[in-house]
Amino acid sequence: MDYKTAGVDVEAGRTFIKKIRSEVESTYRPEVIGGLGGFGGYFQIPTGYREPVLVSGTDGVGTKLKIAQAVNSHDSIGIDLVAMCVNDILTSGAEPLFFLDYLATGKLNTEQLVEVVTGIVKGCRQSGCTLLGGETAEMPGFYKVGEYDVAGFAVGIVEKSQLLDGSRVAIGDLVIGLSSSGLHSNGYSLVRKILETQGFNWSDTPQMLGGQTISQVCLTPTRIYVKPVLEALKSGLDIHAMAHITGGGLPENLPRCLGKNQSIKIDPTAWTPLPIFTFLAESGQISLSEMFNTFNMGIGYVLIISAQNSTSTIKWFEGQGIRAYLLGEVIKGSGELIGL
Repeated sequence: MDYKTAGVDVEAGRTFIKKIRSEVESTYRPEVIGGLGGFGGYFQIPTGYREPVLVSGTDGVGTKLKIAQAVNSHDSIGIDLVAMCVNDILTSGAEPLFFLDYLATGKLNTEQLVEVVTGIVKGCRQSGCTLLGGETAEMPGFYKVGEYDVAGFAVGIVEKSQLLDGSRVAIGDLVIGLSSSGLHSNGYSLVRKILETQGFNWSDTPQMLGGQTISQVCLTPTRIYVKPVLEALKSGLDIHAMAHITGGGLPENLPRCLGKNQSIKIDPTAWTPLPIFTFLAESGQISLSEMFNTFNMGIGYVLIISAQNSTSTIKWFEGQGIRAYLLGEVIKGSGELIGL
């Protein structure tokens, strides 16, 4: 017997690395030292910082993977993985520097995982960070053939004096919401339950979804907000805090960027949720409160800004091709989200 007989193909792993090497190295920033293949990735801290603060974040894609594996479409999953990590660290005002991935599968399918890594590369390019390294684990008996899981880890940097930690937020500040591209990467256990109980197939094209299949809409990659937000900060827009709207939706994530004795009052009529949210709510007879507590409802990222900057902020992001909405304001309170 040998390792291959036990289900682990070492040679396939080597072939996989060869196939992705040039794609991975295309993401390298000038600060990278060395190349792919070492036990660790080397990255020099960029120059020009007086008091650099490193900001880190880790995440996965959740059960959105089940949809990708069901319809054998994996090119957007890597973008999702990067997005979930870099959008998180962006809320501190940090620029993503590098990203690491972890892929685990029952049997290494080179073509399948190359698709995933190609998506990771795209996500890194969109956010301006380096894919510095990763790990691929073949685990027979742990995952079924065709199944895989992914996790990611990002590190960014911000000047200490420019760190956004909620301390700048003031009563009377306004809340600006940036549109999501769809479901992003949260709530898919409920999505799958709704579709399963109502007898839908992934290939169905409900009229409400404009002719796209359910799987196409559900696999729309998570929007990466890094470059437009960093450019907005550099341009002088007075942004006091930011929130990435992930699991728990607006009610759970918005209060995380507030200071003490502050709450947010939201106007739920300020924007219209995307058709996928209406489709899910109607198909599953899901209450509005449950929808807001599970999904982003069309708002993927939120900025808290000084009141006099609302018009210029909205114009800035719409000029970058991202719909922006005035959602509400910061009021006195104890961390509640009022209005939903």
